[in-house]
Amino acid sequence: MCTKFKNVTHCIFDMDGLLLDTEKLYSQATQEILDPYGKTYTWDVKVSVMGLQTQQVAEAIVDAYKLPISWEEYAQKQRDRTEILMTEAELMPGAERLLRHLHANNIPIALATSSGEHMVEIKITKHRYVFGLFHHRVCGSTDQEVKEGKPSPDIFLIAASRFPDKPDPSKCLVFEDAPNGVQAALSAGMQVVMVPDELVTDELRKGATQVLHSLEDFCPEKFGLPPFPKSC
Repeated sequence: MCTKFKNVTHCIFDMDGLLLDTEKLYSQATQEILDPYGKTYTWDVKVSVMGLQTQQVAEAIVDAYKLPISWEEYAQKQRDRTEILMTEAELMPGAERLLRHLHANNIPIALATSSGEHMVEIKITKHRYVFGLFHHRVCGSTDQEVKEGKPSPDIFLIAASRFPDKPDPSKCLVFEDAPNGVQAALSAGMQVVMVPDELVTDELRKGATQVLHSLEDFCPEKFGLPPFPKSC
């Protein structure tokens, strides 16, 4: 048993790029917006906005590419395109297995996503049962209590506070794919399992409590959680 991890009682999950394979759909939508301006959506810009709220993303992309539109106009274009694409979002490997396992073992789980409530509903179109396993969800872009987006800790602290027993942050384990999300979890005083895109550099993986290739590789017992039927 690895001793560098501390036991937890609650789990909080990001959504985009971690539970749902939406990042490639976001990239497609973003590139379609940039095409008329002769711009290319590059990895360095993408990784800088991963995990941010809607306004933060729009402002960053408009600024990075010097687009002759307001962030509000960009956000509307993004919304129009993603609403069409996101209904086809698929679950990431290991996501459903882990969520079902935690729920079956009465481990409280919450969703903490930077997406707004409306967009979450679109993204989970094909997976409503799985997302119905969460005790609650915090949608950063539309939740009035979330004052600052990731990498600020607001969303994770609020997610923890909405569990009935209001666990100490140190008892919460966050699952994230984005560097901004990892920093938010650490700032909240929580351990964080990172499942990054393969292009995320080693430098941007630093700080995560554990880095995995896939949720399929997660061993619950390392954090004091009930093991899968067949221990890993």
